[in-house]
Amino acid sequence: MRALLILLLLSASLFACKSKSAKEPAKQDIVPDTVAVIDPKRDSILLQLTSEVFTAFKNKDYNALAAMVHPEEGVRFSPYAYIDTAKDKKLSAAVIKEQADSNKQPVILWGTSDPADEPIRKTINSYVKDFVYDVDFLHPEKVKVNEFIGGGNTLNNLLAVYTGCDFTESHFSGFDKKFEGMDWRSLRLVFKLKDGKYFLVGVVHDAWST
Repeated sequence: MRALLILLLLSASLFACKSKSAKEPAKQDIVPDTVAVIDPKRDSILLQLTSEVFTAFKNKDYNALAAMVHPEEGVRFSPYAYIDTAKDKKLSAAVIKEQADSNKQPVILWGTSDPADEPIRKTINSYVKDFVYDVDFLHPEKVKVNEFIGGGNTLNNLLAVYTGCDFTESHFSGFDKKFEGMDWRSLRLVFKLKDGKYFLVGVVHDAWST
């Protein structure tokens, strides 16, 4: 009788362990905070704005671009994934409007080059050609909202710098097979809400860097 009682207790214990184990996988169903929250209305607005910003860059239409720039914070231009808040150039909407006359564009210090750490001194047209619209981002291979696509050996600190903002990433995985994907390109546009409207606050270029 004693042996039967022990056997019953052991069976109950094993059943309880199996039941607990069976419930464990449910924890894996929790969506982590790093996954972008899908909001069709917001995403549609941001993708449309992204297209309009790229059109302005492509056409060098700085009046149109200025209208999309945050009226108080301006827009910061970052030549690389790592956003250097001390060196990367920030321009106000008014200053961007002044760039409309290509004959009067001043040479601007945009930051420093990687890895040489030399000053990037260019007119806005030249900077856009090299560090913004260097490929046809109006027709990207991929585009996502609040999700990163490309990434190399440069620290990406966008989320830490632009807290409370949304961004789009337009991406090409590469262009020439001989480079085996090392000629990929990404451009991230960062937007911030003000009075119910999204404004451009960041332009972040990303590519393979040695």
